[in-house]
Amino acid sequence: MSAAIITSGLSRSFDGCVAVDSLDLEVQAGEVLALLGPNGAGKTTTVRLLNGVLTPDSGGATVLGMDPNVDGDEVRRRTGVLTEAAGLDDRLTARENLEFTARMRGFTVAEARLRVDTQLDRFGMQSMAEYRTVGFSTGQKKRLALARSLLHDPEILFLDEPTSGLDPAATRDVTDLIGSLAREHGRTVLLATHFLGEAGRIADRMAVLDHGRLLAIGRPEDLAAELWDGTPAEIDLGEPATDATMSIVGQVEGVAGLEAGATGLTVALHDREAMARVLAALAAAGTSVYGASIRRASMEDVYFALEDSSLQRVAP
Repeated sequence: MSAAIITSGLSRSFDGCVAVDSLDLEVQAGEVLALLGPNGAGKTTTVRLLNGVLTPDSGGATVLGMDPNVDGDEVRRRTGVLTEAAGLDDRLTARENLEFTARMRGFTVAEARLRVDTQLDRFGMQSMAEYRTVGFSTGQKKRLALARSLLHDPEILFLDEPTSGLDPAATRDVTDLIGSLAREHGRTVLLATHFLGEAGRIADRMAVLDHGRLLAIGRPEDLAAELWDGTPAEIDLGEPATDATMSIVGQVEGVAGLEAGATGLTVALHDREAMARVLAALAAAGTSVYGASIRRASMEDVYFALEDSSLQRVAP
C-alpha cells in the first residue's frame, strides 16, 4: 500500500504552548488509524494541519501527495471532515443542510439532490429529511454531519471526536457506520478520539499522542509485545490458588510470572504452547481447573501502559 498521509517533523505551537511536537507519521491508503490521546494531546491540531486550515511552525505533511499548506483547496476537495461539533444550521431542515453543502462544493441542483438522497438513505434519515435540525438529538445531528462529510465521496475521512456527547447506544450506532464507511472503496480514515472502545472496534493501527508527541504507533498486539514480556492467561480454579499450586505453576517451562487471584491465577506465558504444560502440571497435581484462556492485550491495556510508562521511542 502507498501512504495517503505523511508527516515529517510536523510542529505547531500556540502562544508558546506546543500543540504538535515534531510529528512523524504515515497513514497507509485504505487503513483506519486511530489517533489516541486525552484532551490537549494535539489530535485536533493535527487534523487541522493536515487539511491546510492551520500552517505548521516547522516540518511538513503531504496528503494524497499534496502539501496542505500549498494545495489546501485541492486537499479539502478530496477529503471529508467531521468535527466534534456537528456545525449544522438549525434554521434549515436536514435536506437543506445537505443540499447547501453540496451546492457549495460545486454540484448542480440535480447532482446535489441525487447525492443528498443517497446519503439520507444510507444513514436512515429520509423520514427526517424535511424537519429542521433544531429539534434533532445529538446522535441524529452527528449522523447528519457524517452524511454531509461524504457528499463528495472523499478519498480520506478525518473524524475528530465523532462520538463525543453521545449516549452508549448512539455511540455504537455511529461507530458501526464509521466501520462500514472505512471498508467502502478502500477509504482511508483518520479517527481522532480519546474513546478507546470505538477505536478498538474499527482501527487497524493506533497512534498514541501525549502533549503533541507521538509515544508509539502500531497494531495493539504489536505494541503489547513491546510492553510485556509474557502473554497473560487466566486460569479459573474456583478458589484462591494455594502456595503449593503457585509453586507447581511457577516451575513450568515457559511461565514468565504469575499472580494469585480470588478464584485462580493470572499467568504470564513466554509462548502460547506453555498453556498446555501449565494445565498438564495442574492435572498431574490433582488440581481442578474450571476454565483457562489466553487474553490478548486490549486497546485499553496498551494505551494505559504507554501513558503510565516513560516510553519515548516509537514502535515500528
